[in-house]
Amino acid sequence: MKPWTAQWYANVPARVKVIVRLPVLKTPVSNEPSSAVAEWLAVSPIVQVTESPTLIVTNDGSKRRSATITVALAPATATESAMASAATSAATANARRDAAIRSRVMTTDPFLALGRDAAALGLHLTDAQRAACARYAAELVEATKTVNLTAITEPADIAVKHFLDSFTAYAARAWTGHERLVDVGSGAGFPGLALRIALPGISVTAVEATGKKARAIERFRELLVLERVAVENARAEELARTPAHRARYDVATARALGSLGLCVELCFPFLRVGGDAVVWKGRIDAELPGAKKALSALGGEIVAVVPTSSLGLAEELPGRQLVVMRKARATPDRYPRTPAEMKRRPW
Repeated sequence: MKPWTAQWYANVPARVKVIVRLPVLKTPVSNEPSSAVAEWLAVSPIVQVTESPTLIVTNDGSKRRSATITVALAPATATESAMASAATSAATANARRDAAIRSRVMTTDPFLALGRDAAALGLHLTDAQRAACARYAAELVEATKTVNLTAITEPADIAVKHFLDSFTAYAARAWTGHERLVDVGSGAGFPGLALRIALPGISVTAVEATGKKARAIERFRELLVLERVAVENARAEELARTPAHRARYDVATARALGSLGLCVELCFPFLRVGGDAVVWKGRIDAELPGAKKALSALGGEIVAVVPTSSLGLAEELPGRQLVVMRKARATPDRYPRTPAEMKRRPW
């Protein structure tokens, strides 16, 4: 057999669909239903036809002996190569993420996987603690039927996107295990109650302005029999001005609360000097200038930005990072401002 280059293909415009009719072996071309049809989107193609000594086919009025057709692309341009490289990288990332998801799906109990992932963060959960997380998740799903607490309702997703996400705070700073923690804008109780389950020696105050959510957190606390957990149905900017709460806490947490500058203003009045605010964010580049202004005014500084990828959780919690900020001096009495002032003059 000898190769033959189909000259008629050379003038085909790029990105034009070409139909190539290939006869099934030992079947006459005239029997149209028995012919195999291949479609290809032409991009600088070279078609190689290997001729057969026994089978005659007709192409553009001339008889050819043919058995197979193969297509070779012209060398890619630099742009095409870059696009191909980017597509390959994206496909690899997606494959890794899919593998992580499949691994979790294959795990009958997602909270066993949660225990494994928490251990990778240095946080070792007992069977009782994992069971408490599982019960919390079940009660959260039930409560969400009447109160808008979360859009995440699959147990496996709750284990990762609520509990594991909360536990990343353990790897973001050094803990003694006896901190007083205030969770500002606690929502469904994350990260405050989740950290209280994992670190039984800490005490937690969950601050939530919405009455229905605050009552749900109280219900979770009662069902899980969590001691040293207080729930405050109040606005953070008002509660932080009371003597019982101002400058009383070692750690302040804020998850899905607002801009980084707003989190500084709402969290820092609760902290003692030397205390840390831990804030969960996605991209922070646009928020950093405002946050630095807020930190300068309220007496703090950024001590660490911890991406979840650095914790080995790039697939489980993609694009997440924790910003750890330390209170270096007392916060002036004028902060936090009223909601109207914060809205009028944001950081």
